[in-house]
Amino acid sequence: MRTEVSTDTSTLSVKGSGIAYLKRQWPLYAMIVVPMAFFIIFRYIPMAGVMVAFKDYNIFKGVWASPWVGFAVFKEIFSMPEFYKALRNTLMLNVLGLLTFPVPIILALLLNELRTQWYKKVSQTLMYLPHFISWVIVGGMAIELLSTNNGSINHMLIAIGASPIPFLEKPALWITTYVGTGVWRNAGWGTILYLAALTGINKELYEAAEVDGAARMRKIWHITLPGIKPTIVVLFILQIGNMANISFEQPYVLKNAYVMDYAQVISTYVYSVGIQSARFALATAVGLFQSVVGLILLLSAEFISRKINQQGIF
Repeated sequence: MRTEVSTDTSTLSVKGSGIAYLKRQWPLYAMIVVPMAFFIIFRYIPMAGVMVAFKDYNIFKGVWASPWVGFAVFKEIFSMPEFYKALRNTLMLNVLGLLTFPVPIILALLLNELRTQWYKKVSQTLMYLPHFISWVIVGGMAIELLSTNNGSINHMLIAIGASPIPFLEKPALWITTYVGTGVWRNAGWGTILYLAALTGINKELYEAAEVDGAARMRKIWHITLPGIKPTIVVLFILQIGNMANISFEQPYVLKNAYVMDYAQVISTYVYSVGIQSARFALATAVGLFQSVVGLILLLSAEFISRKINQQGIF
């Protein structure tokens, strides 16, 4: 009897302390409500629509009344040359984007070495400001600058007697423009993440290295980079997991008839097939395939990282 009473008392005390903790921290939990609602409404609930990929979906019959067809839609996808072209372009552009992964790391290291605070803040603001500009505006700016007929750069080249450069018409130059605009818009945001990680490094390590006479590069190599290594690993794994996915806006606003063989990626392919052609089952199947490939890449990168560095995201 005494044991039962003591157990009940301890349970009540734990519950009481938990309620008291929630009362103290309620602003933090209140902040979580909106993001959680966003993910539940726009991420988890739509997962029920995955069944469309296994049905001969008819918009007039609806999801539930449409007949099941198994993997017939997937077989149709894998027989389409356009799908493989979109998959190739998606992987190619993402691999090229992966090569630019060190750019925000380098920018963060350079900013971290600045000692003039006002200059550091201004530089940091100018770096991450493009991230808040929509791809429609960025694409318009790129076209205004690089267009062969009306672009500002080619107007200057013609003015000095040089030939215009087809930045947006030649595939190799278009790919370079695509990667370059991506770096310009997103590198600053990644820089913020690494700068936040740099603030967690113990300053005493730098002081000890200073006493030992270590040069600046040796401090970066032996203190700074190891200090932000967990952040680098996490962001790299997430980028690997995103290899099969690519944003819709950037290729859509930059594409043109000259480079369609390289600008058509999975997201624009889903749009043209699913929305413009009203083949919703096929578009859903492509999206599901894309998600499965991304999950496999993410788990593979996590496994390899655990084996090599004993670090990961899980």
